[in-house]
Amino acid sequence: MTDFLVKRCIKDYKQVEDAQVRTAYGTLSSIVGIICNVILFCAKLLIGLLAGSISVMADAFNNLSDAASSIVGLVGVKMAEKPADKDHPFGHGRIEYISAFIVAFIVIQVGFSLFKTSVGKIFHPEDMTFSWIAIVILILSIGVKLWLALFNRKLGKRINSKVLLATSTDALGDVIATSSTILSMAVYGILSVNIDGIVGIAVSLVVMYAGLNIAKDTLAPLIGEAIDPKLYREITNFVESFDGIEGTHDLIIHNYGPSRSMASIHAEVPNDVDIEVSHEIIDRIEREAGRRFGMLLVIHMDPIETHDQRVQEFHQMVKEVLEELDSRLKFHDFRVVYGKDHVNLIFDLVVPREYNEAVQETLKTKISAMVRERDSRCECVITAENSFLAEE
Repeated sequence: MTDFLVKRCIKDYKQVEDAQVRTAYGTLSSIVGIICNVILFCAKLLIGLLAGSISVMADAFNNLSDAASSIVGLVGVKMAEKPADKDHPFGHGRIEYISAFIVAFIVIQVGFSLFKTSVGKIFHPEDMTFSWIAIVILILSIGVKLWLALFNRKLGKRINSKVLLATSTDALGDVIATSSTILSMAVYGILSVNIDGIVGIAVSLVVMYAGLNIAKDTLAPLIGEAIDPKLYREITNFVESFDGIEGTHDLIIHNYGPSRSMASIHAEVPNDVDIEVSHEIIDRIEREAGRRFGMLLVIHMDPIETHDQRVQEFHQMVKEVLEELDSRLKFHDFRVVYGKDHVNLIFDLVVPREYNEAVQETLKTKISAMVRERDSRCECVITAENSFLAEE
C-alpha cells in the first residue's frame, strides 16, 4: 500500500535528495495522517459518548490532536520548501523542525488535559456501557494506527526525516493507548469493574511521553548534533580516495534542514606538490561531493611532510605514546620545528568528550614527559580539542 501511494502521488519518488521530492513525501504523509485521524476521531468520539467511556473519548481526542499535528506538519513542510533569500541564505529548511516541535507541544498539552480529566473520573466514576461493536471498531483503529506507524517509518527512513520517524513513534504510542482503552472496556464488560479513569491516566501518560520524544528528536538538530559515524566515514573515505590527499580531519557538518547541509573538512596534502595542483584537486572534490552528498563541502588544505624520515620517526613515536595512554586519542597537523638544542613537536590532539579541561592539561603534561623519555631533545606543543563525531 505504501509503495502504491508513493508511486501514484510522488513524481520522481526515487530522487529522495531533491528538496521538492522530500516535500512531496512530507505532504503525502500529512494528508494521509489527516484523513485517517479525522475518521478515527469521529468513530471513537461516537463510541465514547454511547458507552460513557472517558478512556475512549480520551483516545478520540488524541486522534484529533494527531490530525491537528498533521496539519501543522503540512504547513511546516510547505514553508520549509521556500528557497533561500537575502535574509536566509541557507534556506528555510529548519522550519520543518520548528513545526515538529509545535506538534510535540500539542501532543503534550492533549495528554496533560486527558490526565486531569482521568483523575477526576477516578474520584467521581460514571457508569459505562459495554459494546462489542465498540470493541471491534477500536480493534480496527489499532490496525489503522499500526499501518500509519509503519507507513511513516518507511517514508521517514527513505528520506531520512526525523519528523516522519517521530510521527511513526507517536502512532505506535496510539496503538498502546487504544489497546489500553479496549482493556478498560473488556474489564468492565466481564467483571463489571470500572477502571476507566486509571486506564485514562495510563493513556494520557503514553501520549505525553510520545510528545516528549518528538520534542527531543526535533530539538536535537536545531541545537546542533554530533556527526553520525556512518556519514563521517562516507565523507572522509570519499575525500581520501582522491590521489593527492594524504588524510583528513576536523570534519564539521551544519544542518539547515533535511537535505540542506553545509560541511567543512581539513584535507592533508604533500607540502612538496605545487599549490595550484593541490588546489585543483580540492576544487574537484568539492564539486563531486556536492553531487554525491547533496551538500556544500568546503575543504581547507593542510600541507604535511611526507618524505622526511626523521619527521616520520617522530610522528610514529607520538602515535605509540598516545596508543599507550588511550587508544581513542588521535592527532593531526603534526609539524616538527628544529631548534639549536631541542626539537619542537607541534600537533593538535583530539580527546574524548569526557576529558574536561583539567584532565586535558594533565594529559598534555603526561604526553610531553613520555615523549622526553624516548627522546630527551623533544618538546611537545599540544593543542587539545574535542571531536565533532558522535560516539558509537
